[in-house]
Order: sequence, then C-alpha cells, then structure tokens
Amino acid sequence: MNQRLEEFGFDFVILYPSEGLFPPMLEDDELRPIACRAYNRFVADLYGCFPDRMTPAAAIPMHSPQEAIDELEYAVRELGLRTAVLRSFVRRDANGLESVDVLALNSPHDYDPVWEKCAELKIAPIFHSGSMWGPRRSMQNYVYSHIGILSASGEALCKALFMGGVTRRFPQLNFAFLEGGVGWACSLYADLVSHWQKRGAPAIEGLDPNNMDVEMMMQMIAEYGDGPILDKRQEIQEMFTRRQVRPSQVDDFAPCKIERVEDVRDLFVPRFYFGCEGDDPMNAHAFNRDVNPFGEPLRALFGSDIGHWDVPNMDQVMIEAYEQVERGLMPIDDFRDFTFVNAVRLHGRVNPDFYKGTRVEDSAAQVLEDG
Repeated sequence: MNQRLEEFGFDFVILYPSEGLFPPMLEDDELRPIACRAYNRFVADLYGCFPDRMTPAAAIPMHSPQEAIDELEYAVRELGLRTAVLRSFVRRDANGLESVDVLALNSPHDYDPVWEKCAELKIAPIFHSGSMWGPRRSMQNYVYSHIGILSASGEALCKALFMGGVTRRFPQLNFAFLEGGVGWACSLYADLVSHWQKRGAPAIEGLDPNNMDVEMMMQMIAEYGDGPILDKRQEIQEMFTRRQVRPSQVDDFAPCKIERVEDVRDLFVPRFYFGCEGDDPMNAHAFNRDVNPFGEPLRALFGSDIGHWDVPNMDQVMIEAYEQVERGLMPIDDFRDFTFVNAVRLHGRVNPDFYKGTRVEDSAAQVLEDG
C-alpha cells in the first residue's frame, strides 16, 4: 500500500478499520477490551513504520466510559496512535427489552469523562457503526439493510451530541462520522435551526396548552360549529380546561445554552465532520451555500473503502471524486476542502502536531495558520 499510494493519488492517508469495528461490538465484557487491545497493538505494529504516509486508528470500546478511557490512554500514550474510532451506540438490555444507547443523551452512563479524556489526549472522536436495528434491518434483503446503515447511526449520535450540549461543554473537540455521507447532515442542520426557531426557549411558551384562550375558542365553536361539534361543547370545554402536566424541562435545547439562532450554526457547523465516499453524488450538497442555513458549507471529508467489495479499482476513487468538479457541481476550492483542508481542520485543530512528520506537514501547517 505504501508503494501504491502515489498511484492512487494520495499523499497521506488515515486508516480506519473494517474488521477492526467488530471487537468494540463484542458483548462479552471480558473479551471486548482484550480484543480491542490486541487489534490496536496489531495496527500499531503493522503501519507504524510508515508514519510519513499513513496513520491507523485505534478501536475503542464504548460499553462503559471507563473501558473507553482505559483503551484511549493505552492507544495514545503506549502505542503512540494519533486517532481513534469509537462506537456510535451501544445496545443495552433494559428489563429484557433491547434499547439503543446513543451515548450523549438519555444514557445510563455519563460519557463526559470520555470526551474529557479525548480533549486531554488531543484526540478528535471519530465514529463508525452500522445501525442494524428495528425496521432498518431485513434478514433477506442485503441492499435494504445496507442503504442508510451508516448515515442512520451517524445522525442518531450527532443529534445526541448536539442536543446533549456536548459541543457546548467541549469547545476544544471536533467530532466526525464516517462513511455515511453528508446528505443526512445537511437535513439535520437545517432541521435544528428551524426547530430552535419554533421550539427553542423564546418560542416554546407560545406552545403551552395552558395558555390557550378557551373562552374565545368556545365562542368560535358557538358561532361556527356544526351539529356534532355543538353537541359536544361541554366535553370540549372540559378537555381544554384540564390543566396539562408541565415537564420539568420545557426547553429541549437547554443543554446547548442557545440564546440566538446563530448559536445553532456555531455549535454544529465547525464541530462536526462527515466522511463521504468519493463517488457519492450528494457530496456537493455540503457546499451548497444557497440552501444551507446562513450560507454555511458543512465539513464533508473525502473517504473511500479502498479495501472493500464496492471499490473494484483502488486507483479510480480520486478520479471519481473529481468528476463533481468536471460536471460543475463542486468548485475547485470546495474540492480542496473536501479532499484535504477539512481533514486537516478535523484533527489539526484538536492536535496541532497531528500532521508533523508526514508528507503534508507544511501544507497542513499553512491550513491551520490560515484558520
């Protein structure tokens, strides 16, 4: 691989696992951390002699905050690995029923110590997990199960990180979601903006059913209601005069501490990065300033499963990515952001030394200096 990177069109690559995604999924509490430790030692040995051209990611188990912290410590301090891939969710058994824990919202564990450890070790948390749950899964049709498998888990965790206030509490961290593309992120970003405008702290009181003018409503029913409605006037009045139970936390955005709509942009756009296959036609949407709220391009990252079944020619992935430039869908400056700048920002803003000693050290330093 080291010999062929020039042929592929890559100066430097960050290697995330395929088979290495399985050790963190093991249910056995004793075997899972041992398997992750073995995998991390394996990739450190295998790729460690090519630090100028490639760097591998450690596999981090997430069933508990402590096991994640322990393996992050070992992978970074003992093995010298610069990046890590974490599970997007954990399946848990709750009274005999399976639940999906998205780690950052309504979790039985507090994962803030994990994000604190990532900040301490200067590791940008990278997530990569399939979402084979509920109606997303077919036991007979692979294509049905495969489409959206990674974007669904990425969206679930991204929403949790944002709504759980993680990007507010840990401003020094960036987060990335691999291989699910960026189409879902464009939709999520726009939805968060519109939902805050309609259900954020300044607007939510206007939706309180206890604030309804029942007297006026009954007058309208008397004046405009037809027979069946008029016959039920008493029941209708009783229903709407019944006091509603008020939740302890009315503002769902409270953990984010959002005071103005621009805060949604600031807590989302520069903090989240989205791994995209080079031939995904949705990649150009990340840079659509005419559609994205506030004209902000999202942080799409070029990626490719060059060792996977759906990439028959390793030397074509960069060429396929460039086709969007040739078709006028992605300006050349955005293509540079897609294939280089955003990856530098993702890791370099968390760890300014991430690209030291690599073939792109000088170019990466210039990107970080330019902001």
